[in-house]
Order: sequence, then structure tokens, then C-alpha cells
Amino acid sequence: MDETTPSEHLNPLQRFGRDIKQVRLARKLTQKHLGKATGYSEGYVSKVESGTLLPRPSEKFAKGCDTVFGTGELFAGLLQRIDEGDHPSWFVPYLNLERKASRILDYSASLVMGILQTEAYARAIFRASHPREDPNLIEGRVAARLRRREVLESDDPPLLWVILHEGCLRTDVGGAEAMPEQLEYLLTAAASPHIELQVLPYSAGAPAVHLPFTLLTIDGSPTVLYADGPQGGKLYDSSETVASYVDSYDRLRAHALSPERSQALIKSLVKEYRW
Repeated sequence: MDETTPSEHLNPLQRFGRDIKQVRLARKLTQKHLGKATGYSEGYVSKVESGTLLPRPSEKFAKGCDTVFGTGELFAGLLQRIDEGDHPSWFVPYLNLERKASRILDYSASLVMGILQTEAYARAIFRASHPREDPNLIEGRVAARLRRREVLESDDPPLLWVILHEGCLRTDVGGAEAMPEQLEYLLTAAASPHIELQVLPYSAGAPAVHLPFTLLTIDGSPTVLYADGPQGGKLYDSSETVASYVDSYDRLRAHALSPERSQALIKSLVKEYRW
């Protein structure tokens, strides 16, 4: 990152890194000193300050900086606003629930769900949907999407059950390099004991639901539905609406390939994309 780059041309992570560096220098600290004080390496601090650490600096690091710098909750708050700012406002309530969920049931109709997308796949989606957007803003969106994986990497991850329509696997997003990588990542994810993955094949006929949706369960609370629409996604907590989608999910699951056959199909498609 060029030190002379105007702030308006920086993505949120680059601005965060620049602010960290400015305060560090004002406190007359080296990167090595800051790293040791926060429990991270000098290289980690360097990547934070250059805005190249993906998916983003950790909350522990941000809070550690606040402690070392004596800045209250400044950087922890900035990190939280980055998370929220890189997503549409209507999506933030869903994200807050996704982080707390003990069970996530997802049906993806045409694209792989965001939490399982690779960097190249996500970048291709954002470039297609925002063709005139500044590249730095695109990178901010990509980084924000990758950060959602932290939910699955926690000490107590939710059960994630994903049903992918076969169209998700055959829609060529990002070309010959992105698609094999995305499919291989799905296979890696499916190997986790916390993730079940099934493919709804074309041969199953018309699906029970045509648009993607997600059911979120938080311990001690009723299940909530998140469904996409023309103006963005929306959360529904009506017991009748949620029950209808739970039934639909059961039908989708019944007509989908078994996890083993689903993985076999994905492996065969990896070979097709690589030929």
C-alpha cells in the first residue's frame, strides 16, 4: 500500500491498517513490539498495516491494540464496523444470527452459499454484480465474505447442512481456475464432522422451492428463516412461515443425492473443469 494513496481510494482493511500504523508510530513502537504485546508476530502486524491480511485482522488483535495504545475500544469498534459496512444493510441482521446459530440449514439454488465460497469465486460474483464498482471496494466485499468462515472455524461451530442444486456446480463462475478450486473446497468442507453436503440433481425434477433460503436455529430460540427476494434478503420468524420452509427443506433433502454420491458427483465435475 502506497503511503501517498488518498484514503478514499483505500478499502476498509487498508484504512484500518493505516490507522494502526499511524497510532503505532505516534506511540514510538516497532511492529515487533506491537506484535509481542498483542500476541502476534511482526509479520502479522506488517500484513495488518498493509491491508493484505485476509480475511481480516482478528478481534483479539484489535482489542490488544486498544490495550497497548490506550484507545479504549476504538480499533475493536472499527473492526466491527468493517464487518457491517462491507455487507448490505439488510444482510447485517442475518450475519448477527449466523454467528450465534447452533444449526444452519441452507438451500442454494444457483450459486454456492456465501460462507462456503472461495476467494476467486466470490470475487467473480461481485465483479459480475457490481461491474462499475471500484476494485478496492470489491476486495472489501470479498474479504468480508471470507470472514464468514470464522463461524465454522470456532471452537464450537454450528451444524451446517447444505443442499446445493446441481446448477450451482455447473454454473461456470470465474472460469477454469476458480471453479475447480471452489468445488475442491466444497469437498474439503464436506469432510468436516460439522458439515453435511448434498446435491439436488437435475434428475430430481422441479425443486420444492425455487429460490435460495436458510434456516437458522439458535439454542433457546425458535428457528428463523432467511429468504432472498428482489430487493434483498429478509428474515422471517412467523411460526407458520418457518414451518412451511422446514417442510420444504425436508422434501429437498429427501430428493437430494446422499452425501457420498454428492461428493462423487463433485469430484467428477472437478475433472471436467480441469480438462
